Amino acid sequence: MKLLSTILLFCVLGASVKELRPQATPRAEVKPDVTNNALLTKATPSTRTIKAGDPTALRKLAQDYYDWRNENYPVASSDSGLHTWDDRLTDFSAAKIAERAKHVRTLLDQVRGMSTSEWSKDDRIDWLLFRSQLEGADFSDRVLRFEQTNPQVYVGECSNAIFSLLKKEYDTPAQRAVAATSRLKLMPAMLAEGEKNLQKPVKLYAQLAITSARSIDPLLNDSMMTLAPDLTPAERDALVNARDEALAAIHGFADRLEKRLPSMVDFAPMGVANYNYYLKHVLLLPLDAAQVEMLGRAELARYRALESLLRDPSLADPDPARSKNIPPDQASFLTAYESREQEMINFLKERQLITLPDYLGRFEIRELPEAFKPTSPGGFMNPPGLYDNDPTGFYFIPTYNRESKNFYIRAAIEDPRPILGHEGIPGHFLQLSIANHLPNEIRRQNQDGVFVEGWALYGEEMLMRTGLYPENSAAQGQILRLSRYRSARVGVDVNLQTGKWTFEQAVQYFMEAGGLDRESAEGEAAGAASSPTQKIWYITGKWQIMNLLGKYRDKIGANFRLGQFHDALVSTGSLPLSVVEWIMLDDPSTLQEALRP
Repeated sequence: MKLLSTILLFCVLGASVKELRPQATPRAEVKPDVTNNALLTKATPSTRTIKAGDPTALRKLAQDYYDWRNENYPVASSDSGLHTWDDRLTDFSAAKIAERAKHVRTLLDQVRGMSTSEWSKDDRIDWLLFRSQLEGADFSDRVLRFEQTNPQVYVGECSNAIFSLLKKEYDTPAQRAVAATSRLKLMPAMLAEGEKNLQKPVKLYAQLAITSARSIDPLLNDSMMTLAPDLTPAERDALVNARDEALAAIHGFADRLEKRLPSMVDFAPMGVANYNYYLKHVLLLPLDAAQVEMLGRAELARYRALESLLRDPSLADPDPARSKNIPPDQASFLTAYESREQEMINFLKERQLITLPDYLGRFEIRELPEAFKPTSPGGFMNPPGLYDNDPTGFYFIPTYNRESKNFYIRAAIEDPRPILGHEGIPGHFLQLSIANHLPNEIRRQNQDGVFVEGWALYGEEMLMRTGLYPENSAAQGQILRLSRYRSARVGVDVNLQTGKWTFEQAVQYFMEAGGLDRESAEGEAAGAASSPTQKIWYITGKWQIMNLLGKYRDKIGANFRLGQFHDALVSTGSLPLSVVEWIMLDDPSTLQEALRP
């Protein structure tokens, strides 16, 4: 799954989805003023230093940063359920981009300079989390610099500007339509700024942006116009005129990109040094690129072998022909898909595998908007937003076609439960709903993708191991294939981003090693190129959770209960698992390894 409604939406949120700057040269690394031992252990009187701040100051800095970020990225705010600036787009002028980068760098230096050795364990964890959030934002500004190389950021701003107003009924249709009009009017100027910024656009990214731009019409012509019935004639005319001008600007943007394609630079990797910096400073992983790649190879070998050990290995390749009921149309498909959730909930409750909170909302299946198909061929999850009053979550799945070769469509027809378990309950929808209710704002704001995707992938196999699916069933085959291709993702991400593989090699590897069709493989490779490290989250996170589960059981002993472990794990939010291990086991050794210079 792709967590956000586009791979571009939260490029400023620290430890969330990030984009690539080809041929980037990072600044020299600025090391924190504390070593791993000083961070994780109390100081003795002889080693005390003058504090550069205290936990109260840290939390004030963090809240001010979140407020600043939300106002500076209004479309991302709307998508998160904060609708204060629904009439704005992000300011992509060169001056504003530089100003935002300077603000993040100044704040990061200030946080790095804090002396935390005398703080409590919880306060030191919060300091470390906020620092990693800022590291992620700074990495995006300093190394990736996507505004200069990737046209998707501007097309994505247009599609999400409207999509974020449509997906939930947070206000009257008329009020949302008026906000849409304001945003549409700003799009031509925003796209013009984007063209100024794109001094060295990357050909692959431009091709994806062109496809998205030319697929945006249904979003603006059909979906958006459902907001219009209650408008006055003057308001409707304003909306239609703004829409037509915005569409002309978007298509013109795509046309000019297409003319420039022959002169554009090819995709270039971020390089080993940058990749390892991100693993260590943003994701707080105790692994480097080579170790992550080896983990992917080991897991790939395991799941290919487990497929082969099925009584019928072909069960790992979804086949709608094996299904007793093939939906006749899109509406029937979505209804049948969603209906399987209740039996999964009943299973979780009967086995006491996890506690479902009272505030949990509905989880719905919807059709994937055309504009998001180029980089999200399998669909994406849209959980309740961080500021959302509406607890509903959605999973957007590609348009139904009973003859489709798309893995996700075929899997959903034959048995949707494995994907439902990942996207819904107990997967993303449940976990992120719980994370949104944390009282600690720094932890609530943390969106560590390794934890989020690791939990969802772990949940797939956990449901199989605890008995939801019969032996040698299509669902069991899917579980193995899904882990197999998530394992293949690791090799693609690491080797593509460190410069060992070309884009075509990545596509071929997805097909041969991961068992994907070409359509899905090309989309997966495009996602790996556009969102460095995102493809490693699944297997790396699952491996860390499995490791933590074994340690937790050994510590608890005879009183161990699996549901208790799950409740404790998801109660921490979406934090790096090296931090979670320190919280749950009071063992900082994994985090110390992640922080080792």
